[in-house]
Amino acid sequence: MNLHAQRTGILEFETFMDWVQAYHPLSAQADIMLTMGDMEVRTARGEFDPLLYGNLDKKSYEESTYYDKREAGISIPTWAGIELNGSFEQNSGKYLNSEKSVPSGGLLSAGASVNLGQGLILDDRRAGLRKAQIYQQSTESDRKLMLNDLYLQATGAYWNWSLAYANRTLQAEGVELAKERFEGVKISYEQGDFPAIDTVEAATQLLNREYNLQKAENELFMRTQDINNFLWDDSGNPIALDIGTIPEDLASDEPLILNEEELRTIVANHPELMLVDYEIASLDVDRRLKAQQIIPVVKLKYNFLSEEFNQFDQAGFFENNYKWGLSVYTPLMWRKARGERRLAEAKIDFKENSRNLKELQLRTKLENELNSWSVLNAQINTFTRNVVALEMLLNGELRRFEIGESSLFLVNSREVSVFSSKVTLNELLSKRKVAFAKTRYAAGVGFEVL
Repeated sequence: MNLHAQRTGILEFETFMDWVQAYHPLSAQADIMLTMGDMEVRTARGEFDPLLYGNLDKKSYEESTYYDKREAGISIPTWAGIELNGSFEQNSGKYLNSEKSVPSGGLLSAGASVNLGQGLILDDRRAGLRKAQIYQQSTESDRKLMLNDLYLQATGAYWNWSLAYANRTLQAEGVELAKERFEGVKISYEQGDFPAIDTVEAATQLLNREYNLQKAENELFMRTQDINNFLWDDSGNPIALDIGTIPEDLASDEPLILNEEELRTIVANHPELMLVDYEIASLDVDRRLKAQQIIPVVKLKYNFLSEEFNQFDQAGFFENNYKWGLSVYTPLMWRKARGERRLAEAKIDFKENSRNLKELQLRTKLENELNSWSVLNAQINTFTRNVVALEMLLNGELRRFEIGESSLFLVNSREVSVFSSKVTLNELLSKRKVAFAKTRYAAGVGFEVL
């Protein structure tokens, strides 16, 4: 990407915004949000990683082996809540517990454990993964919020820079006109056509305009520094505008068109609302998990037993060579579980009410920005006509002055009104550019193309 537009020395708004989106540090940070979401899901998926384990327990005393117990196995959690497991056990010893006795070659075990009550639909492991996935989705909305803020800040900085440049150009024009008039009045005074007081009038007008130009140049310098804050290269280093680079004209021909109905529809998917929706979804996972805790715990374990791998396919349920177990427990009053479930439901209700208020606030803000946009367009139309009328009055006053029917004071007064109105028009044009961005921002849109 080339920082400069096709026209030499002009940094166009679209080029500037593309550059900001591509290389500004906040844009890079926004992308990091997505990486954080991916890593959160990866961490949660780690709860489903297969687990290898091994145990070795041996006791020998007075040249006698009391026991030698060896066990190795694997446990595989699944999304369905069933935990698959397999193990190999080899035990021996003079004082080995009889229930630990296995064939001398060892014993293989393969089976599963499953929750038939609490945890059948949802458990901590699955709830953690679901919440991580919700967080991953929410990072896209976080990213949009960051980029939207960057879009609005960069837009404001650019058009304030353009405004400062336009005003500096206008004030420089005023200084040149005042210089020409001062020189003309001075010559006329020397020729005896004008009184000396007119040269003083012309000189004070020149000094005032030089002062205004100095202020405008200082303002342009500060706004240029603001622009430099948004310029970074592809290596992450700050860069500055080349000397002589100028902004796009405030009165550029590009039409600014807002589809109000489209924006009113888009605001329903505002990133701030989406973040609240994701938070509600996460709270709903908590609610469902708490609801599961009201169900009694019923855990069933079953394992086939065999001395060799090829014998597993010959085994039948509860026929021979197996072990199984059933665990059941439940509180009598469920006060803790019921309280936690109701608390989770209350949090959801609270957040949903907050969401409704947030949506109303966002829609109200959008309507205010749309109204400001409409008012600014009307003001620009009005003030454009006003500038034309003031220029006509100035031209008329100049003609009267040339034939001796007016005074230099009246000419200067007319000219000051023209320059003042042009400064105001520049401010309105700049505000309209920023208002366009503010309206999109209020609808939750930034760099995106509609």
